[in-house]
Amino acid sequence: MYTMKPSKPVILTGVRANNNIHIGNYFGAILPIINMTKRRPDEYDINLFIPDLHSFTTPIDHSKLYDSTLNNARVYTAAGLPLDNPSIHLYRQSHVPAHSELAWILDCFTGFGEMSRMTQFKDKGSKGDASVGLFNYPVLMAADILLYGATYVPVGDDQTQHLELTRDIAERMNRKFGDLFIVPKPVIQQHQFFGKDQGLRIKDLVNPATKKMSKSDESGKGVIFLSDDPKSAHKKIMGATTDSIGKVQYDKENQPGISNLLEILTLVRQDAGREVTLEQTANEYFGMDRYGDFKRIVADEVAEFLENFQNRLAAVDERAIEEKLASSEKDMNVVANETLYRVQKAVGLRK
Repeated sequence: MYTMKPSKPVILTGVRANNNIHIGNYFGAILPIINMTKRRPDEYDINLFIPDLHSFTTPIDHSKLYDSTLNNARVYTAAGLPLDNPSIHLYRQSHVPAHSELAWILDCFTGFGEMSRMTQFKDKGSKGDASVGLFNYPVLMAADILLYGATYVPVGDDQTQHLELTRDIAERMNRKFGDLFIVPKPVIQQHQFFGKDQGLRIKDLVNPATKKMSKSDESGKGVIFLSDDPKSAHKKIMGATTDSIGKVQYDKENQPGISNLLEILTLVRQDAGREVTLEQTANEYFGMDRYGDFKRIVADEVAEFLENFQNRLAAVDERAIEEKLASSEKDMNVVANETLYRVQKAVGLRK
């Protein structure tokens, strides 16, 4: 456990609480953090939180939400999260009430104009029936980060604006009230730290040129979920969009579909313990002129990956997860309440 002046830099990340975690989430967000915990176990405090309150920003099945939050914890564990590492904190956002209270305070120091410029709200809100929660959730995200003095926060391109908003809010509050918050590193330093340029980002199977793999895909044809039946996933890969060039090569601009499949194949092989790079995979299949045969290779290995992962998921120790959540939530409430109390004093709510 750490105090407001962390003895180690804090890394904070989370995957929204629902059962539709796909391989893009797994390879792009979950696995890199878990690998970091194994490579550098004592250098950072790592906060893996389940942002269940954020789930309300879009329509969900509320009867399944509680189990969905636990499923996130199961996925982290099946992916190899070492639950016995005291530097790793696994907790549910709603089990630390300070998130909501700090978000309200930050709301009152955040301009309507700067919130209106958030492009993700514009994109999602344009579809109609947007809630105030969807408009406001970047401030809750800021509270998620600032409560724990997080220095590093891995974010996708669609979240970089929210991270910059977090920095703006923190700096504004610090100027007005003194040294309240640790300001997270700017986006460019986040990318350098997490190695964004070296990372592989899985694209939609149907529209690989323009879309990343996303759980919001209504058809589901372009997305492989961790919960997919392996045979269903095999079929999706076989139906993936390719091109008319007719030869396998890694060319993201002219052959985005084939390039995406090469990346997926590399990632599932790495997950299986093979020391292989994207360059090696691309060279192995360079010039192959039967796309159907290449797709079948990828489909077979993706199906095998899913089968192995689902077996690991079924075997996780539920009691160990519950104990880790309880322990982490106890510790995180202490840390978060220290930050909240300091803010409450600064704004005049406490003496």
